[in-house]
Amino acid sequence: MPETKQQIKEVLPKQGLLYQEDMPTVVLCKPKILPLKSVTLEKLERMQREAQDTVKQQEAQQQHGDKQDFFSDYS
Repeated sequence: MPETKQQIKEVLPKQGLLYQEDMPTVVLCKPKILPLKSVTLEKLERMQREAQDTVKQQEAQQQHGDKQDFFSDYS
């Protein structure tokens, strides 16, 4: 079979309705900058840090108090 390219001729109607398909296109918008950590996570971490600091202070006070008691026994 011989290969021949057939050209299709466009025919536009002079009467009636003409339909055109609208192909959705990609709409580019500004990139949104998302925080690495959420506000809630930051609050939880801050609360945990404060609790750890409080525990360390209490332990330091207990150790400091124990040293004073130890030396006060020998005075």
